[in-house]
Order: sequence, then structure tokens, then C-alpha cells
Amino acid sequence: MSNQSFFPPNLYIPVTNLCRRRHLVRAIFAGIFFFLARQVYLSTTTTITTTTTTATETRNSFEPELDTQLVKCYSTVFQNLIHDGFLTLHSKTLTVGIPILEFSAALRESGITDAKYTKKNVWLPFRNHTFDFEFSSHTGLDCSQFPGQFASELSRTLKPDGYLVIHTESKDLYSLNSLLDLFDSFKLIRSREISVPHWSIQHVREIVLKKQGILRRRRSVAGECSVPAYKKKLIQNSEPLIPEEPMKPWVSGKRNLKNMKYLPSMADIRFKTGYVYIDVGARGYGSSIGSWFKKVYPKQDKSFKIFAVEADKRFHDEYKSKKRITLLPYAAWVRNESLFFEINRAPNHYNEEKGKGMGRAQSAQTSTYFMGDLNKVQGFDFADWVKKSFRETDFVVVKMDVDGTEFDLMAKMVETGAICLIDEMFLECHYDPKEKCCDIEMDSKYDNGFKDCLELYSSLREKGVLVHQRW
Repeated sequence: MSNQSFFPPNLYIPVTNLCRRRHLVRAIFAGIFFFLARQVYLSTTTTITTTTTTATETRNSFEPELDTQLVKCYSTVFQNLIHDGFLTLHSKTLTVGIPILEFSAALRESGITDAKYTKKNVWLPFRNHTFDFEFSSHTGLDCSQFPGQFASELSRTLKPDGYLVIHTESKDLYSLNSLLDLFDSFKLIRSREISVPHWSIQHVREIVLKKQGILRRRRSVAGECSVPAYKKKLIQNSEPLIPEEPMKPWVSGKRNLKNMKYLPSMADIRFKTGYVYIDVGARGYGSSIGSWFKKVYPKQDKSFKIFAVEADKRFHDEYKSKKRITLLPYAAWVRNESLFFEINRAPNHYNEEKGKGMGRAQSAQTSTYFMGDLNKVQGFDFADWVKKSFRETDFVVVKMDVDGTEFDLMAKMVETGAICLIDEMFLECHYDPKEKCCDIEMDSKYDNGFKDCLELYSSLREKGVLVHQRW
């Protein structure tokens, strides 16, 4: 049976900071309880001489009480796991998450005595292969700021053939498959919704994994991308491609931008090991990064590592003062080699050093005329850099505006499988329009038409990349 059959239909739930909200609610209730307890204590204590409460009793009166309803809920969970053979009375057990007191009481009620408890959801202070059974509550992996590292720790401390049970409040298929990708040496045994009747738990899916030495099969990065059904569904639910060449591209571009359905607005991206935004042809900071990505793109409270790929030296100084942005002062290309950039200027003035800006890249070996040192830049193999820098478990977003070079770059990324590592792309495809402006004789700047661009967009979506048309 495939993994997909375990999961419910793809439902999108707007992602909010559930962990912070849950902790805030608990803190408020704890504060109210403390205030009421203090008022009762003061009202029953008239004088110091009549107080018979000892220091120990006073301290114990303010210790947190067990939530008996929650203990009962988790006791039922553990007993069901014992009944199904995943947990035994002699299992060396680890539970991760809060509340620890309730977990401890629930395990004791279930007959489990050899157990450890921790609130840490990144690094675990235990030796390799320590536990037979591990349990991560909905406040464990769900709330971890570093789910990839935490998953590695759970795998490290679990014995071979041991069982890992994860409770998650995530529903959509994208996030559930992202969660499974974190545990590549585990076999999925069961995934089901369970009822935990408690006010602090809204929805729980229980996932049972067994640790094995065989890696789970993933999508290929050396050829064709394997596109699962849940990802095809996401792409189908995104905005449709514009099939006809627009008469006014700038107007269609603004309208299309408003209609875009971003991947994080359709799916939960919490179970990714890293979050990356690559702006290829970044120009200035305000061109895309500052004006659009940081203000508009939905990030679900995740911190993205930003790369600005820009060969034009005029923009380099601007990025020196920008924190958390890595400037790659090169031209994205299909090889590591020197390049010349075309300059948008009047015909027959090839030796001018000034122009309207950089245009298409040309290999220095194939350039037919000298364009000056200002226009000579270093190109780097973009597809190779992507493959060496990122993993399938990362969430990678790319914006690309490279003035016609996109056809060369996309062909290389498809050939090498680097395209399989891209989750979402905003691609500006350059073409020669059918309708020429004015009565001025103009040379064809690009070799491709709108139909070629449409085929490029369609082929990328077929390979599992949620690509958007950008003007």
C-alpha cells in the first residue's frame, strides 16, 4: 500500500503560530489560577500567629496540579499503542514535548516504568541507540524551530527496529510528506487521525514509524523528477497560465500578480530543513527582495536565507549594508566561464561603454566583438551550485529575470535534475512580441516567441515546479 492512502484529502488550513498561541493560553490560565489561589490563601490567613501552614505545605500548595483529563487521554493513547504491539511494558521509552507531568502519569498508569522525559525539541541529551520507543507529542516536532536537526536526534537515539510515534496537528498532504522526508531511514507503518478530547488539542494525526536501515525512495535529482499526486494537485489549484500573448504585458503582469496562489498559502511548510530565496538577476535591493519578497510573499513565520545573484557591479555596494542577504556577484550561466553582456544601445555602436543596461549573456569564447572590461563578468554554473547547496528537504523559492538566458538555464537544470530541488519559481520569460511598437525598424532581440515561453512554463509545471508567469 502506498503512503498516500494513509492520508486524508488535501485540505488547506491557514498556518498560524499555534505553538506560541498554545503557550500564551496556558500562561494566562496559570496566572489566573495563581491569582485566585493567592486570594483564597490571604482570605483564610488572619494573622501570622494563627498560620499553621508549614514552609513545605506552602510550597506544595502552589505546585502545578495534574491535568487528570489529559492524563486519561494520553493513558488511552499509550494503552492503544501497547495493544497494537508498538510499545511494551519493558520498552525503554522517551517522550518529547509538554506537559511532562501528564506524560509521566499516563505512562505509569499504562504500566511503563523505564521512561525519560524532555521538553527539548532540537538536541536530545542521550546516547546513540538508547530507546526502544520514542513519542513526540504535538508540542514536539510541530513546534521545533529546527525540524531537520530534531528528526536526526530522534533517529540517533532510537534503536534499530525501534518505533517512533509522532503526533502532529498538520493536515495537508504537502506537510505530511515533508515530515516523512525528514525520516529517510524509517518505514511508515500507520498514519491516522485520532481523538484526544482535550481543550488544548484541536486536531491530531498519529504517525507510526519503524527505524530501518533502508532509505525511503525519494524523487530523482539525476533525471526526471518524480511528481507525487499531492504536488500535482497543488499545481492544479494554482492560478492558470495565461495562454495568449497579452497586448499590454505590464497590465497583464499586475493582474496576474494579484491572482497568484503562492505555495505557502496552499500548504503547510513547517517540516522543511531550510528556507531559501534565490533572486537571479536581482538588480537593486528594492527591485524584488525589499519590495516584493519581504513584504508580500507568505513565509509562515519562517526565516529565509536570501541569495542575490547579480553580475552588474553598479548594484553591489547596495548589498553590503543588507544583513542576512548573500550577494553572489556573478552571472547565472550553464558553465563556469567568463561572459560578456550585451548592451542595449543604438545599432552599429558596439564600442560604446555606456548603454541602457546589461542584456543577454554571451560566452567570451563565442563573442564576435569586444565590449570593454565593464561588461565582462564571471559566469557560474547555476544548476551545479543549486545541486551542491540545497537538499530535497529544503524549501527553495527562485525568482529569475535574466533577459533571455532563462532557456539555457532551464535546459541545464532539467538535464542535471537540479530543477527537482525547486519548490516554487517566479520566472520572467523574454520573447519577441508579435505587435511591434511604433513604425521604427527594430532588430529581433530574442530568439523565442510567446509560444516558446508558454511551453517552458508548462513543462516546468509538469516536472513538479509551481512556476508563475512574471512580467
